[in-house]
Amino acid sequence: MLNVAVLVNTLAVVVGSVFGLMLKSRLKDEFKKIMFQAVGLVTIIIGVKMGFETNEFIVVLASLAAGGVIGQWFQIEERIGRLANRIEKSEGETQFVKGFVTATVLFVVGPMTILGCFSAGIQGDMSLLLLKSSLDFIAAIILTSLYGLGVTFSALSVYVIQGLLVSFASQLTILSKPEYLNDFSGVGGGILLALGFRLTEIKEIKAGNLLPALGVVVFVDWGLLLLT
Repeated sequence: MLNVAVLVNTLAVVVGSVFGLMLKSRLKDEFKKIMFQAVGLVTIIIGVKMGFETNEFIVVLASLAAGGVIGQWFQIEERIGRLANRIEKSEGETQFVKGFVTATVLFVVGPMTILGCFSAGIQGDMSLLLLKSSLDFIAAIILTSLYGLGVTFSALSVYVIQGLLVSFASQLTILSKPEYLNDFSGVGGGILLALGFRLTEIKEIKAGNLLPALGVVVFVDWGLLLLT
């Protein structure tokens, strides 16, 4: 958990959020709306790019469907939201909650997180996570200027999730194999698309409830490999 790269990534989110908070009060509502749309569009572009890395689209479909059912059953997004409510000592879907959920999904979903944590945990190579830190720093500035303090607290999610991945990297090396990683990226792309649709107000999709699909896709691919 005390990996240097993970600490740097966590700090990048916090420092980026500080700059975002300084910017927030100076932005007019019309500018905030444009920034929302810009972030949403870039998220969609990243999601599409990740989607095209898929090996088997039927695997991605099955994983998102099954993962979505699991997430809805356990109300993953609602639980993340309630955690944010406890931190803020509030109720309902406040801007703090929206920022916490959105930033958590955006910062921890994607192959760069997986590969970066594996490289840091197994090989001691921190370069990927440090690159991710610079990207998260910029994203944190923009998201915090829109959502506020909730984005800052998403640094806790970054620290815990990436710290666990680094700590257990040697037991999870299977995910770094192309036959798993590509479909994993496709599922991550689908989740980011859902997040992008929400940000651009195209469609309200609970992206947080799709997070279990990131685990389901590993077992679906594993099952297919056993059958072939």
